[in-house]
Amino acid sequence: MEQRLIQSPQMIQAMQVLQLPLLELSERIEQELTENPFLEVVEPERDVAGADGADAADGGAAEARAERADAGPASDGADAMLDYLERMDRDFGDGGPPRAAGGEEGDRKYEAMLNAPESARTLAAEVLDQLSALELTDRERTVLEYVVWSLDERGYLTETPATLAHELTREVQRALGASGVDAILEEAGAPSAVFAEEPPTLEEPIRPASDAADEVAARLGEPEGPDPAGADPARADAARAGAAEEGTASTLALEPSEEDGASQTPAVSPDGHASGKDASAIDTSAIDTGGEARGEDALDDGDMVVTEDEVRDALERLREAVHPGLGALDLRECLLLQLPSKGLWNPLMRQLIERHLEDVRANRLPQIARSTGHDIEEVKAAIELLQGLDPSPGAGFGEASAEVIHPEVMVHLDEEDGTIEVRLDRERTPSLRMSPMYQTQAFRKLLKEGDPEERDWARKKLEAASWFIDALAQRQSTLERISTALFQRQKGFLERGKEALKPLRMQEIADEVGVHISTVSRGVAGKHAQTPRGIFPLKFFFTGGTTKSSGEATSQISIKERIKAIVAAEDPARPLSDEGIAKALEDSEGIKIARRTVTKYRKALEIASSTQRRQY
Repeated sequence: MEQRLIQSPQMIQAMQVLQLPLLELSERIEQELTENPFLEVVEPERDVAGADGADAADGGAAEARAERADAGPASDGADAMLDYLERMDRDFGDGGPPRAAGGEEGDRKYEAMLNAPESARTLAAEVLDQLSALELTDRERTVLEYVVWSLDERGYLTETPATLAHELTREVQRALGASGVDAILEEAGAPSAVFAEEPPTLEEPIRPASDAADEVAARLGEPEGPDPAGADPARADAARAGAAEEGTASTLALEPSEEDGASQTPAVSPDGHASGKDASAIDTSAIDTGGEARGEDALDDGDMVVTEDEVRDALERLREAVHPGLGALDLRECLLLQLPSKGLWNPLMRQLIERHLEDVRANRLPQIARSTGHDIEEVKAAIELLQGLDPSPGAGFGEASAEVIHPEVMVHLDEEDGTIEVRLDRERTPSLRMSPMYQTQAFRKLLKEGDPEERDWARKKLEAASWFIDALAQRQSTLERISTALFQRQKGFLERGKEALKPLRMQEIADEVGVHISTVSRGVAGKHAQTPRGIFPLKFFFTGGTTKSSGEATSQISIKERIKAIVAAEDPARPLSDEGIAKALEDSEGIKIARRTVTKYRKALEIASSTQRRQY
């Protein structure tokens, strides 16, 4: 024999509604109002019963459901259907006449549309707005826009300039079309194999930080000076000479060399700007299908290839106009690019960025001092300046959408007598009722003279409306009972804060309220409570814990708060290790936990290790 748990549609709907957070519940209510003509919102000024009527409706919900279950509507027969409608009106209506649509409800929806937040702007859109005033040719602006759209959310480039030049050249070829490219190549006398579908790979490895620094120095026109780390001067001179010639040697490798006996590859510059989020939106209106150029900015035969130098020039314009660290390939290059504009281009700052970033993160100041030949005070001053640089130059652009939290549970503590008042925010959840539209003569005539399909449709919509109203009432009742039991258990938190939180399991609340533990889990999921100590998710108040030496139970959150207090009071020159924190907890609070538990809690609190916290 096999046992199965069968859930009715009403039970499934009630569980789904219970689990919905407040904002999603509002969306679900709007959806039901749109799909079901038998539901309508009870306007506040017409809700003459007020709060007492709502409580009476909650108390009589079970009785009404039982009555409707015993006298469910018949699939045939207009009289039975009308009797069913009368019971719906008695349970959920207010007996008033039907109201015309629109009016204040339309005003509320229009106001909500006006107050809707604007869609967030992206990093590329913000940067392009700042670059719009630059005087550039169409070709220069196209390359610059392609570079901007290639930035990630931190403002870094994920591809090298040579790869970007290659990709942009490919996009130009796609925009022109195969026939146009072949015609231009044939006219210029270049081999069509140069623009094969799979050109040779042109990706170059990311340059070391020292190469990036040499390029910055060459761009500034400043001499490097002797390397403080004792590098070979001859090798440094050779590197600088190579950097000076890099502009002529770094063109895109789509040009056939003289050894191959081929002429120089013609190139075409797109007319117009890249107007979309990818380079496929390049405007090619000045190019016909035969490869011939027309218009004021006709494409020359020598401009088909976008070179690496053009991409680097675009990066220079971007950094000068917006932020000096934009377009870097890694963190080291990003920090090095910002040194000249901050007036920090000196050997010590360069050494910290090129060779000792990991040591800076680990707070290994003595090792840095020995390696650089400076004392610790100079190293500390340089690190303080280093911390003023921007590691994510793209983070200051665009808009980050913040999560909107609407607390549904309101908790008030009376400080005089210590009583706790828990209520739900009913203002954000509209009250629903059965629409009196069925009381019209036209609807009654439809039920009596309509075909069976129409009567069956009306019956299903009426059942769905009554089930949804029942589910909303059950949700409010269940959530209010769970919240009341929860804050009666956590009264110490309301009085003294997080340190007074007690260990609490969902099973304890389920036993007290008289529901299954899964109902408690659904009831608190995504819900927030506004308390005298701030706004917290309801799940925050369910926490494990341990027992003190005195026998009193303490929660994990309380232990974390004690760890924060111990670290804040320690000697910065001699910070406590995790084992030392565990011993301090046992000595001062009687809380005995393992060192690895302290490590786990410390990392959860984002507290650095004792080595990183030490101040020299």
